[in-house]
Amino acid sequence: MKLPHRLIFTNVLVLVILAGLPWFNAQAQYFDLKGKSRSASIPFRLIRNLVVIKLKINDRGPFSFILDTGVGTMVITDPKMVDSINIQNKHMIKLAGLGDGDEFEAYITPPLKIDIPGLQSYDVAGTILKTEHFNLSGYVGIPIHGLLGYEFFNNLAVKLNFADSTITVYRPGDKRMYRKGTRIPITIENRKPYLQALVLFPNGTIQQNKLVIDLGAGHPVSLENMIKKHGLPQKFVKANLGVGLAGPIYGFLSRIDEIDIGKFKIKDVITSFPNDYDSTTLKYMTTKRDGNLGTGLLKRFIVTFNYQQQQLYLTTNTSLSEPFEYDMSGIEYYGSGEDFKHIIVNRIEPGSPADEIGLEPGDEITAINFRPVAEMSLEQIDNLFRSKNGRNLLIEVFHDGKYDRVILTLKRRI
Repeated sequence: MKLPHRLIFTNVLVLVILAGLPWFNAQAQYFDLKGKSRSASIPFRLIRNLVVIKLKINDRGPFSFILDTGVGTMVITDPKMVDSINIQNKHMIKLAGLGDGDEFEAYITPPLKIDIPGLQSYDVAGTILKTEHFNLSGYVGIPIHGLLGYEFFNNLAVKLNFADSTITVYRPGDKRMYRKGTRIPITIENRKPYLQALVLFPNGTIQQNKLVIDLGAGHPVSLENMIKKHGLPQKFVKANLGVGLAGPIYGFLSRIDEIDIGKFKIKDVITSFPNDYDSTTLKYMTTKRDGNLGTGLLKRFIVTFNYQQQQLYLTTNTSLSEPFEYDMSGIEYYGSGEDFKHIIVNRIEPGSPADEIGLEPGDEITAINFRPVAEMSLEQIDNLFRSKNGRNLLIEVFHDGKYDRVILTLKRRI
């Protein structure tokens, strides 16, 4: 289960929901600093390239939310929260025709009281999905309750420092926070931020691309509808990139030679190339774009968003020059059980090292190099699986009712 394009589904679902909300255009929803404070500091965890913060809703919690510039309104993905946060006067809507499965149902809430350290919420409402479609908790390895997007960014300037896992929120006119950053013009369209980037493809083609800046995407870069225009590089792997409106989104992973963002030239970047999106997805994507820029690349900077002035500021950190690496095992997996400590194989990439040694979907990985996976985070497991070309890992798996140990030799495939 890969997350990079999983939130494409959510973005479009939110867009459809927003169209039917009476308060959407009539009522501003935003956060502001409390009192006369000039700034507020908010800790976050970067888990599998997703920014996770803690917040309370209606004096209940704390809950874990993914900070996601790719969603246009707050989405509560845990259906149990309908009761736990004591929502009054909610109403349900049904969304039919958004895929091959059942119609989607969601609760629309009145404005909620949302507590984030140092901030005050104003008229921020939410959408509660009646069914958990995305298994974000299984992907991240901790309980995830929802996504917080546009409302967090639209009124304030927000700086994310990935080196010390701190978000600092300022008033947009405070010039202190921009002094060392390189200014990148952005546009805010349909409640999402976009920038222009120059992409150098392996075939020598250079193209200007409009990318949505998407903190909810864990990959570095995704380029849509590029295969027909430029073809694929010589080295690529087929991949399940996530879930779209009509089911799984399949495509390819490869590398581009370079992406230029302002003065920064970032080379040899791992890039997702999804197949053409289904017609339902395209119908609701009202902003024309060429792809998205994810946290896999953004985390190499100190990033400051200023929606009001339509500016992004980038300051380099020590990880900018580190090489981009991708999983070298061929194993897609998720956390299961009450504590998400059971590591279940979801998919095996054909022809990968995991495929060659016979691992199968449904296998449970119980230990790596004699260390129980219950003692490890999903990030630590990810880091092992992309650590070094040719490295041998001793994997213990529960398969067909018994425990087996196998040697997995990592292989750089792209």
